[in-house]
Amino acid sequence: MHTPFKTALAIATLALAGQAFAQATFYENENFQGRSFTSQNQIDNFQRYGFNDRASSVVVLGQRQEVCEDSEFSGRCVVLRPGRYPSLAAMGLNDRVSSVRVVAGNRRVDDRRYAPPPEPVYDNRRRNNERLYEADVTSVRAVVGPPQQRCWMEKEEVQQQQGGANIGGAVVGALLGGVLGHQVGGGRGQDIATAGGAVAGAALGSQVGRNGGGQPAQNVQRCANEPAARPAYWDVTYNFRGQEHRIQMTTEPGRTVTVNRQGEPRV
Repeated sequence: MHTPFKTALAIATLALAGQAFAQATFYENENFQGRSFTSQNQIDNFQRYGFNDRASSVVVLGQRQEVCEDSEFSGRCVVLRPGRYPSLAAMGLNDRVSSVRVVAGNRRVDDRRYAPPPEPVYDNRRRNNERLYEADVTSVRAVVGPPQQRCWMEKEEVQQQQGGANIGGAVVGALLGGVLGHQVGGGRGQDIATAGGAVAGAALGSQVGRNGGGQPAQNVQRCANEPAARPAYWDVTYNFRGQEHRIQMTTEPGRTVTVNRQGEPRV
């Protein structure tokens, strides 16, 4: 009996030939972009593979992995559960990973050593030379990520108050900076980000000069949200033997999707 395949981001583990499988794929950019490097064994030093201090995101399959900021598993180390980690910056390891090894299944790990919970991951590798088929794609929907903020500087005329003091410019700058800081802040760091934005804004507001017509002018930072440059993922529907399936893919699909006899995606 066939069961619908709900999503390609469902968590899956796998045993091959009676032994647990483990794999970690590191990407040089966040959100699994750029050059990648895959490890299925212990690596003492990423320098030998030209990927030292380059990883910004990672996908972990099968078993837990321990990643460390220095070679030979020294320095700060973090344990990653199977899943998708779109940004290593969240755990302070962006462009800092130098070694990786599998954590044995029966090894106990202190909760404080784990990275934040990952996004689910679907393991679409071929199992034991199973027979593969091509299923027709029936619909594709590109899902765009959150908008990106773009900021620039503009000259703005200001009106001097009596005595020549430009109090208004500094205050407006502080408010603009505060709004910007609040937009980029979040969680426990929100107050810090807001305060930092206010300070930066006040500095911008106080930078008053003269424009080409001799009128007082100041540098003011403007910001606007722009659509994301590319989709975050593609929501794909395909049909296999009369059964509709849906998956989410990080790259745009072709006319068909490779599946096994149950209609599960494979590569």
